[in-house]
Amino acid sequence: MQQRKMDRISELTRLSRERELTAEEQAERQQLREEYIQEFRSNMKQILDNTTVERPDGTITPLRGMKQ
Repeated sequence: MQQRKMDRISELTRLSRERELTAEEQAERQQLREEYIQEFRSNMKQILDNTTVERPDGTITPLRGMKQ
């Protein structure tokens, strides 16, 4: 996520503590939050897909192949 979008989320949060946000500001903040969460989940999935587990016997298993 671009830094300016993250800064905007912070700015809107700061404003919400000072006063009631307008409907447009609330919608913008919600849209930016959803975008942030979507990117976070995508990045976390990518990290987990590339993570491996090394067993005590020395075998290495990719995390994505493990059952939950």
